[in-house]
Parts: sequence; structure tokens; C-alpha cells
Amino acid sequence: MVQIDVFDDVPLFQLLDADERKVLAEQVSQRQFKKGQVVFKAGDPGGLAYVIQRGAVQVTIRDANKDSIVVDMADDGGLIGMSSLLAGENHQTTAVAVEDTTAIEIDRKDIVALLNTKPQAGLDMLTIVEKHLRAAHELMRTRVARNLNEEIEEADTLGDRAADAVARFGGSWKFVILFGVILVLYTFANSELPKPWDPYPFILLNLFLSMLAAVQAPIIMMSQNRQDAKDRLRSELDYRVNLKAEVEIEELLQRVGEIERMMGEARIQEDDRG
Repeated sequence: MVQIDVFDDVPLFQLLDADERKVLAEQVSQRQFKKGQVVFKAGDPGGLAYVIQRGAVQVTIRDANKDSIVVDMADDGGLIGMSSLLAGENHQTTAVAVEDTTAIEIDRKDIVALLNTKPQAGLDMLTIVEKHLRAAHELMRTRVARNLNEEIEEADTLGDRAADAVARFGGSWKFVILFGVILVLYTFANSELPKPWDPYPFILLNLFLSMLAAVQAPIIMMSQNRQDAKDRLRSELDYRVNLKAEVEIEELLQRVGEIERMMGEARIQEDDRG
């Protein structure tokens, strides 16, 4: 049991009156976490959630590249671990106290007791879940944009940029027109001058054209190979986005369904008491 006044600064419990807070205080317990202590880690059973009373907890998840991504920084009044608690699944994230933290530990029985006394509190939990989902969507959007644009450009070498420039210029009408004009002037000059430096059949010109083709072709192929790699990355990112959106939509529906079920049970119990 905890003191009733621990709920004063927690938005989730501010709707409760004194009697309801007393009922809830008899259900929950208070935990202390030192700076750097792990509250829960990915793979742990999701039987408990925590409302941060004082302090701060950093919540991270590992992406497909095994990079650790910060998905939430829960401070006073923040709620962590609720999705795993409601879904009855293992935690997918890791929570670590970034400073000395006091938290209220709750489990499913505590949530049921809360909804029995204050069914409206279910809407507050839905609001918090929705905020977490929006934060995950924003994180996904920004990381996808960075992976596709910034990271590839940062990895480009001088040779890569030069190959792209050659490919862009060599595949443009500017190059075709300019090269056509040069060929016309070259052949006209060597046909009309009294002493041409490259008379017909323009052997020197053929040599230059062969050398140009021999150098230009592999440079353009290098640029095309890099473009193919970008296209593969785009396809992979599209797949990840679609997969993650599907999983999160399904998870959100499960959370909403679970909260609605618990609220329904609370209403039934309230009607029975009435």
C-alpha cells in the first residue's frame, strides 16, 4: 500500500476522488530505481507497468539493424510498459532510469480495480497509448527519410559523385547537342581546310570516340549500379514501413479491445452492485 498523496501529481489518477484513491492505494506499490538501473528489458514478461512519480526513464527499442532507438523519455506522470501489460505479451522495449526515479508499480488487477471505481479512467489510458503510437509513427517516418536520403549521401565518395555527374550529363540533350555540334565542326574543318590535321576517314576522330566510349561506359555503369542499390534500399524500406504499420495497427486494435473489455467488465460489476 502507498500513501494517497502519491497520486496528486500523476495525470492518470487525478480524476479519482479521495475514496477511489484510497482503494487504488491499497492495490499498487511504490518502487525506487537508481540512476542507470534497468526497469524492464526487451523479452521480459509484460505483467507490470509503471507510472513515473518523480524522475525520468528512457525507453529504447532495437531496430532491424540492431541500433538502439529512443522511443520515449518518461518523466513525472509518464506511463511505461502499459501496452505489454494490456496485451499480455513480453516487453518489446527496454526501460532504464536516467536519474533516481520513484514509480508506482501496477498490474492488471490494479487496472481492473481502477476501472471498477472510475471507468472514465480508461479513456485516459487510451489517450496515453495513442500518444505513444503517434510518437512511434513519427520516429518511423523520420528514420526512413534519413536512411534513404541522408545516410546514402553521407556515404558517397568523390568518385561516386563524379560518376553520377557524368551519367547525368551524358544522358542529357545538352550532351547530345553539344557533341553533335563538335562532330559537325570537326568534320567540316577537316574537309575544307587546305591542310587538315585529320583528313577523311577521320582516323584521329575515331580514336578519340573509341577512347571516350571506353571511359564513359564503365563510369555510367557505376552510377547505374549505385542507382540499383538505392532502388533496393527503397524497396526494403517500403517493406519495413508496411510491415511496421500493419503490426502497430494490429497492436493498437488489441490495446483498444482489451481496454474496452475491461471497461465493459467494470460496468457489469457496477450494475451488479447497483
